[in-house]
Amino acid sequence: MTDLPDLSLEYSLWNNGTKIVAGMDEAGRGALAGPVTVAVVVLPAHRPLLHSTLCGVRDSKQMTPPARERAAQLICQVADSWTLGWASAEEIDTLGILAATRLAAERALAGLPSLPDHLLTDFGLLPELELSITSLVKGDRRSLSIACASVLAKTARDAYLRHLDSRYPGYGFARHKGYGTALHRRAILEHGYTPIHRKTFLFAPPAEPAPDPPLP
Repeated sequence: MTDLPDLSLEYSLWNNGTKIVAGMDEAGRGALAGPVTVAVVVLPAHRPLLHSTLCGVRDSKQMTPPARERAAQLICQVADSWTLGWASAEEIDTLGILAATRLAAERALAGLPSLPDHLLTDFGLLPELELSITSLVKGDRRSLSIACASVLAKTARDAYLRHLDSRYPGYGFARHKGYGTALHRRAILEHGYTPIHRKTFLFAPPAEPAPDPPLP
């Protein structure tokens, strides 16, 4: 498997008469704070040079922050439609992370002009809707539609956590985006939880926290 996604799956569906093919992915499922975010992207069918226009778009975790931001702008320009869905930390604590992620997925799909005829999604991200769905292991490394959704979910959630950094100073949200780095764990031990922390996400802080690794 190459780490560069392509449109093979999309073209297979388009060529079989499927008109609206959407890619879906999430960001923030494993964080200790902040929402989980789901993006849905519908790329235009059979558009020449579409892949070259989005050259370099891949699993968002493999991209630098500046590359993700540039890619997000391109994706929003070329996509037929795109949308975001969110589930809050409170909803995650109440429902559990899997159910809350499905809720965010359903909210994202509800924001589209019309439901897709087929949904390509990363493995395990299955909204409870009657849709034709293909769930792919490492889908953001196989389908360009899913990779585009990965980028939009990541950049949108990162921007929101940067906004929250000024509301809750001392936690470093702009740096770690709510994930369980040593810096974040130390801040929780020192200052306690904020309203955006997931109280059900227990963690065992190390006795001597290691330095934070460099962010991607």
